[in-house]
Amino acid sequence: MSKQDFYNLLGVSRTANDEEIKKAYRKLAIQYHPDRNPGDKKSEDKFKEITEAYETLSDAKKREMYDRFGHTQGGNPFGGGNPFGEGNPFARGSGQSNAGGAGGGDPFQDIFGDVFGEIFGASRGGGGFQSQTKRKPQRGADLRYTLTITLEEAALGCEKVISFVRNRGNSEENTKLAVTVPAGVRDNQKLKLTGEGDSSISGASGDLYVIIQIQEHSIFRKEENDIILDLPVNFIDAIMGTTAEIPTLTGKVQIKIPAGTHTGQILRIKGKGLPKIGGFGGGDMLVRILIDIPNEISSGDKELFNQLSKNVQDTPLVKEYKEKVAKLGRFK
Repeated sequence: MSKQDFYNLLGVSRTANDEEIKKAYRKLAIQYHPDRNPGDKKSEDKFKEITEAYETLSDAKKREMYDRFGHTQGGNPFGGGNPFGEGNPFARGSGQSNAGGAGGGDPFQDIFGDVFGEIFGASRGGGGFQSQTKRKPQRGADLRYTLTITLEEAALGCEKVISFVRNRGNSEENTKLAVTVPAGVRDNQKLKLTGEGDSSISGASGDLYVIIQIQEHSIFRKEENDIILDLPVNFIDAIMGTTAEIPTLTGKVQIKIPAGTHTGQILRIKGKGLPKIGGFGGGDMLVRILIDIPNEISSGDKELFNQLSKNVQDTPLVKEYKEKVAKLGRFK
């Protein structure tokens, strides 16, 4: 039976370059490879034919000879009919195939190792070709989810149910998971849920990273582990002293405001800040006093304050200021 033209076998023109020939062979070899068509004699024969064609056309000298003389009596112009010798060159552990050609090497190894090393996991061992059935396991993709919580939830810890989409079994699924947020969690901290990311056919599933975002609070501010509260106090209470009920992250407490408290003074409440993760210690609550003075006063109050001012001595800050100014000299 006359052989089919090598260019026609690969589906390329006679002016095709090396890359075009290699690309055409790769496509056909994937289609007819014996591992893809077990027990199919026609596919095996076809694979032998296209491999012989590629072995010839990918070698510059052999291609030149083929273009000049075509197929010779007995198979091909390079010294033999079947470039793989007798028998089945695809059997695992079959040993080295007998190759025709000027070089006397194994074109099946050279061609297949070059073109299919990454596709089929080909390896060379014992002088022959061996097809590896196992590929390196590919791990599933990691996922990220941003979870917004309140400052109180960050201080006390909480459990939240989140909904997200992930890939499982080559299809997307809507998933709900319960996430335990530890007490003392910080803004932008990541919580890792192992194996809750996308799945993988050949390897382990990826992980899910829950990124914590803490909402801005209406009256509290964070400073490391401490919580800061600005507490307005009217000027009479600041002068006379009083007690005030204030909120904390864990409930209300009573705080004593000493007589003569001035604006900006800090009162510390131990242990009422953010806890450290693990529950060992934590921060404090810092209450900053803001003396609140009314914008308007009644005529009766004004009369009272006028009488009071005649007998009031300079307050400590006013007295200190006047002394500093006096030391400047030029204001005397």
